[in-house]
Amino acid sequence: MSRILNLIKVQLRRDLAAHGGTARLPLRTICCTARKQAEESDASTVLGKRWKDTAETVIVGGGCVGVSLAYHLAKAGMKDVVLLEKSELTAGSTWHAAGLTTYYHPGINLKKVHYDSIKLYERLEAETGQAVGFHQPGSVRIASTAARVDEMKYQMTRTHWHVTPQYLIGPEKVQEYFPLINIDKVLAGLYTPGDGHIDPYSLTMALAAGARMYGAQIYNPAPVTALNPTADGKWDVQTPHGTIRANRIVNATGFWAREVGKMIGFDHPTIPVHHQYVVTATVPEVKALKKEVAVIRDLEGSYYLRQERDGLLFGPYEKMEKMVLQDSWVRDGVPPGFGKELFESDLDRIMEHVEMAMEMVPVLKKADIINIVSGPITYTPDLLPMVGPHQGVRNYWTAIGFGYGVIHAGGIGKFLSDWIVNGEPPYDLIECDPNRYGKWADVPFMCAKARESYGFNNVVGYPKEERFAGRPTIRTSGVYELLKDKASMGFHAGWEQPHWFYKPGDDTGYKPSFRRTNWFGPVGRECRLVMEKVGVIDLTPFGKFVVKGKDSHKLLDRLFANTMPKVGITNISHMLTPTGRVYAEVTITQLAPGEFLLITGSGSELHDLRWIEKEAADGGYDVDISNVTEDIGVLGIAGPNSRKVLQKLTEEDMSDAGFKFLHCKSIKLAGIPVRAIRISYTGELGWELYLDQKNMAAVYKAMMEAGKDDGIDNFGTYAMSSLRLEKGFRGWGAEMNCDTNPLEAGLDYFIKLNKPADFIGKAALQQIKAKGLKRKLSYITLDTDDIDPEGNETVWHNGKVVGNTTSGAYSYSSQQSLAFAYLPVELCSVGQKVEVELLGRKYPAMVIQEPLVLTEPTRTRLQKKAKGKA
Repeated sequence: MSRILNLIKVQLRRDLAAHGGTARLPLRTICCTARKQAEESDASTVLGKRWKDTAETVIVGGGCVGVSLAYHLAKAGMKDVVLLEKSELTAGSTWHAAGLTTYYHPGINLKKVHYDSIKLYERLEAETGQAVGFHQPGSVRIASTAARVDEMKYQMTRTHWHVTPQYLIGPEKVQEYFPLINIDKVLAGLYTPGDGHIDPYSLTMALAAGARMYGAQIYNPAPVTALNPTADGKWDVQTPHGTIRANRIVNATGFWAREVGKMIGFDHPTIPVHHQYVVTATVPEVKALKKEVAVIRDLEGSYYLRQERDGLLFGPYEKMEKMVLQDSWVRDGVPPGFGKELFESDLDRIMEHVEMAMEMVPVLKKADIINIVSGPITYTPDLLPMVGPHQGVRNYWTAIGFGYGVIHAGGIGKFLSDWIVNGEPPYDLIECDPNRYGKWADVPFMCAKARESYGFNNVVGYPKEERFAGRPTIRTSGVYELLKDKASMGFHAGWEQPHWFYKPGDDTGYKPSFRRTNWFGPVGRECRLVMEKVGVIDLTPFGKFVVKGKDSHKLLDRLFANTMPKVGITNISHMLTPTGRVYAEVTITQLAPGEFLLITGSGSELHDLRWIEKEAADGGYDVDISNVTEDIGVLGIAGPNSRKVLQKLTEEDMSDAGFKFLHCKSIKLAGIPVRAIRISYTGELGWELYLDQKNMAAVYKAMMEAGKDDGIDNFGTYAMSSLRLEKGFRGWGAEMNCDTNPLEAGLDYFIKLNKPADFIGKAALQQIKAKGLKRKLSYITLDTDDIDPEGNETVWHNGKVVGNTTSGAYSYSSQQSLAFAYLPVELCSVGQKVEVELLGRKYPAMVIQEPLVLTEPTRTRLQKKAKGKA
């Protein structure tokens, strides 16, 4: 009480002093202020600041990524942002990073991340008053083979419709940007202005200063010792200093990510790898330069090289057989106390690259090495980070697995902050979704793929790329053993799935190219098979969920924009985000009253499941949600003879009248229970057959035997893709995703704005419809030669960029290239001429009426109508 009285006296003196000896504040206010100060002084203080026992968001990990997220959340206005760092900021991988920054990324979505990072770094010093050491001399990627030049042309068309400037330049221009280069082997370069490098330590400290400036709290050293979920979806984050109750937690712990994940039962597929770079002493030729040279990346030599003061910094990526994984940390954990330590360097391991660099940059031959840095950086199996909310628990997010954390930090901090604050991702970044991995991504797979990804860091990036290390995983379908030697296999979410099948005389194997390659002819053969006879395809990789319970219909009516199908009926439905963008496309069948089977693409299995589970938990719905993806196999059968083949194996009436389009029935094929749905993504007469994995081989063999006289054979996903494009079928992840709304994607038929349920995104879609569209998905044909579109190419009109393709293929039915493309509404009319850029050349294209080929149900309906008139 005496302390409170003393504080009251202090408050009175301040009030009197502030107002010339006259008290202005009411006595009650002064007393309340004094009591609050007394309570705060009694509260526990740690690390020189008051300990917060509650937080909106707790970020675990103080590298550049975690600190960037704290900065962005606090700047966005979130109160109670707390970052916990076990030792000191930048410990782990950030402090020793080479700090390269580039707008370039071979993918589409990560270009946005890189762009946001660089734009932040450009203004961060002025905003925070903290120097960041940002250099932007530009960068040049070197092409010294014809395949590399093609790759650069391929990347140019994938960049022209983005905001980032990028230029394909000749050898002389390369030498202008990097005068020390030997251009004897240089064929071309990909120049990106604004690229460069930044000091990782200074960057992190500036982000930390900004985070504190906007109200975030950073505690270190404050190791997390336990993470305990609460019944209401929150987390108790335990540290030696006390426990924080958090609404959500974000794992941003770099190479400690596995250890933090294990606290809640996850084995995150991240592994530290040894990365080395070399720093030279002063090089006279470098010192004599009038301005800083561009960063170069010699892709054949697999190294980067930049100026470091008056010397050079050079970092190689060794081949698979020479690179080193720190796999003991996966087995035994990161050694206690490891934070700002390095590994022992091994110059012999990188000598092959050193010699190639000396040939490309001759001044290196005389340069003295003053430092070799060998430190841990984190890899995932596919080299991309794991960013976003994690399926399986509520309110647990990850920002881990960054092999290039410095260039990703700013953009990923903004991406995650926007998602957390607004409740949906700001743009499509599914390739970085943490839920792309399941339990099938075990330690042997992770180690094999990380080794491959590091060693293949600078290999030519072809379309339809496949990498084979660590395959197959434990995910193989019931017909895999029957098909594996007959087909070129593709990798889909851990599954092996045939892309195309071999016949005697075919040029077999995986032979990537930027042009038509060995699969082009065989895929045409498979398309004709489905159009004229009957084909069978393994569709097991589909994600499959069963939703049932008292509130199942109510939950799905809230999640999906379409109406729910009746029992025994199937439809195609879409989950939308609150702002009306397409989060997922799902095929829904009501199997029994209140029991629904949901089918989604292989790549979005856990991505979609997490969204469904979150809505069910947040809304308190009484439902049971089961993931049956690995239990159920799927065979597709399609073609005019498919009905005849199935009828030989079942007593069920398979006629058009007996088994209608989009109907589902439980039948027996060769005596084996099968759930059959009359649907086919080829657009031809067909069924999808859902059955127990252990029965797949028997049913497959029975169909192949029954269809001998009907011309039955196998077909793969490449043929299915060509056939679905001919029918005008949209694909999720291409024509629709979190960057598009369903109205501009032409999905109006599936969107029921008049249904009573207030589905997620309904209000936003009504506003979008009222305002009108600025662009629409268009269907175009192209006049090409030995090359076909695949998606993400630039569309031109009158010398200006007007849009981009979303997917493309060769139409074997019409003998021409075909694509979907987003165009301004004023350029969407049938007959409109545009150009599509492919490998540096602009090919004539024209908007046509869709579809190019009518679907089988439409053809059948028109035939019946014509007969009726006759």
